[in-house]
Amino acid sequence: MSNPVERGAEVRFPCTASLPERFSAQPFLLAPMAGVTDAAYRIMCRRRGAAMAYSEMVSVAGLAYASEKTWDLVLPAAEEPQICVQLFGSKPEQFASAVCAVQERVGERLTAIDINMACPARKVITKGEGSALMEAPEVAEEIVRAAVSEAQVPVTVKLRKSFREGPATAPDFAARMEAAGAAAVAVHGRTARQLYTGKADWSVIDAVAARVQVPVIGSGDVFSARDAACMLADTAASAVFIARGTYGNPWIFHDAQALFHGGCVEEHGWAERLDALQEHLDLLRDLGLHMRKARTFAAWYLKGMPNAAAWRARSVACESYEDFSALVDEIRDAVAATQAVPEAGV
Repeated sequence: MSNPVERGAEVRFPCTASLPERFSAQPFLLAPMAGVTDAAYRIMCRRRGAAMAYSEMVSVAGLAYASEKTWDLVLPAAEEPQICVQLFGSKPEQFASAVCAVQERVGERLTAIDINMACPARKVITKGEGSALMEAPEVAEEIVRAAVSEAQVPVTVKLRKSFREGPATAPDFAARMEAAGAAAVAVHGRTARQLYTGKADWSVIDAVAARVQVPVIGSGDVFSARDAACMLADTAASAVFIARGTYGNPWIFHDAQALFHGGCVEEHGWAERLDALQEHLDLLRDLGLHMRKARTFAAWYLKGMPNAAAWRARSVACESYEDFSALVDEIRDAVAATQAVPEAGV
């Protein structure tokens, strides 16, 4: 099999490609992240090797009430060749209707439906949704069966090591989800009670893979391309979810693929990162997304640059595309000037 990184282009698949075929060609996936993985963010990562990308977490109740704001989270931009839509909720009948609606609206670009049983946010678990479903496996099974009964694409499940501290419940839970019809499971190596603190336990990936026949996607503590390549090499994962590791680093997908295939990667210097920040701003503008989102991701691109704290403080005061673009130009000039001083021998 050829290495997609060598072609230097976005990896694309025919719409009929199976999940194992997709994972084999590019096993590093853009994970679903609430408030982060909008169309602009997905495109930034797709252009740099993320062949599969997931929507933000979408409420089945919101889709049931036909909220256009909710649909904005679902529908891919024109440039996007595919999307996996992640749903959350607690009512099986709402999942069944949501799957039908998503399939109708997204069409052949829909790759998979993912069911979130991993979110640890209090406002989610208090409704019996997200990771709380790991405490109600019978309901979780009903939800998967309801989704599978209507789905024309694979239905997958994202879960955690367990809900509470103690022995991992993920292996048994994953086996039940497979029996209910799940085509793949993703496992995050923390308990729900841990939220995102402590260290992710990658051994649970192997434990889950030993209990199921379907592909397992590993998740947790993938902060760099090397982390992603190591998870794929050192565990039984068929693919790797990359979430926080993408912050300010949309190149992580090509880089991880290169490392996994024995290659090396170059550092993405300040000029390339400023170009990416400007590109991301352009996407927000062109897609009609709120420019205030740039306050968050600008800080990620600026991390580690000379005078970064001051530039981040300036970025949170920006309101418009013009404000942000002017700041990028100013940073570019200022950083170039600091680089020119040692070169001149001063």
